[in-house]
Amino acid sequence: MGILLIAGLIGAISIVNYSPALAAPEDPAATLKLVAKSPASNMANPALAAPCTFPGTTKIPLSLTDIAERALCNNPQTREAWANARVQAAQVGVEESVYWPSITASGALSLNETNSRSTGNYNQQSAGISLAYLLYDFGGRDASLENSRQVLSALNATQDAAIQNVFLAAVQAYYQLFATQAAVQAAAETEKSTLESFKAATARHEAGSGTPADKLQAQTAHSQAVLNLITATGNTNTAQGVLANVMGLDANAPLSIAPVSASRPNEAFAADVARLIEQARQNRPELAAAEAQVKAAQANVKTVKASGMPNFSLTASTNYSDSSIADAARSSALGVSVSVPLFTGFNNTYRIRAAQEQVDARLAQRDRISQQVALDVWKAYQGLVTQMQSLQSSADLMASATQSEQVALGRYKAGVGNILDVLTAQSALASARQQDIQALYGWHIAKATLAQAMGQLNFSAVAPP
Repeated sequence: MGILLIAGLIGAISIVNYSPALAAPEDPAATLKLVAKSPASNMANPALAAPCTFPGTTKIPLSLTDIAERALCNNPQTREAWANARVQAAQVGVEESVYWPSITASGALSLNETNSRSTGNYNQQSAGISLAYLLYDFGGRDASLENSRQVLSALNATQDAAIQNVFLAAVQAYYQLFATQAAVQAAAETEKSTLESFKAATARHEAGSGTPADKLQAQTAHSQAVLNLITATGNTNTAQGVLANVMGLDANAPLSIAPVSASRPNEAFAADVARLIEQARQNRPELAAAEAQVKAAQANVKTVKASGMPNFSLTASTNYSDSSIADAARSSALGVSVSVPLFTGFNNTYRIRAAQEQVDARLAQRDRISQQVALDVWKAYQGLVTQMQSLQSSADLMASATQSEQVALGRYKAGVGNILDVLTAQSALASARQQDIQALYGWHIAKATLAQAMGQLNFSAVAPP
């Protein structure tokens, strides 16, 4: 009888632990619902059938939206943040398990040998089931659960912050690639202009109306322009590798990027910075995470204090034993147990002090992040204003520099100008081209940077003007 009971207990435990059909559900507390379903779910493009499901391959020209989607799904930063949130969701389930009773089955089977003539060798079997259920612990388990939930809230907010950071990195890499490509075109135009000047200086020198110094200066300017073109081409290759890396690909992965809109924004930008800062403090996920960490630390203080208080538990057990030298016996028990920690070597005293100091540390961290949010908004706002003003003036600079270069080169070819005027005008035009490029693409980056500083970076925030 006893052997059969033990075998039955072992068999039941094995079925529960290893049978897919009868095993407990993987998430009985539904904690995974507390975590975003995918790294990109907070910003997923509604046009996609499902987040992180992309049609086609990288051979298809990718727009900024395509690049951002792939970065959010594939970049290790977002996947790491998502995994950390799921780990903490499981910890919430651990804390919720305390609200359930614990049931333990035990069994033993032994063959005993003795030197006693009266008993000799005998078999002994025993089996039992015990139950324990925590009734009251002065709020300790409630505080532990609250602590886990607040830590999960902080990690969810951290995941949002990681998404915003990766999104901004994708925007920056995207526009920086086009900025370097435009710089290559500008360098090619400069190289073409300096080559024309070099040819003009050579022609004048051969005709006897120019000096060897003019020819050498023009040749030097052309050689420098060639070197600048080589450097600009290398920068483009580097920028493409950076963009691939942001998308979670190897730097040497081949990419086809759709042409960017060349439209120039002409609207003025003005806003109440104080209002922007207030909005940012309401929306920035880093600040939300810091606030959740404060609440988690406060809950931890309650948990530590409760650990020094008595706890009351309901206990129940039933046991069966049998041996070849005695009659079978059954016993059952039902009662309430009380556990009172009397002295722990001041362990609890210092744990409470550490938990309270942790609250102060989290409060200081929250205030520091709040100040950093204000600074981020201020810097991003000023950057956007500066880029808008630069964009408006760079067009005038380009027009005047282009005309100046044409006039200087025309005068030199006509024999009434000097090579220094030509080279100076060409250098000014090259600088104007670079400034115009940086102003145009810098405006797009500054716009996205302000949206990220506001905690509002999404696909609509980077839409073409």
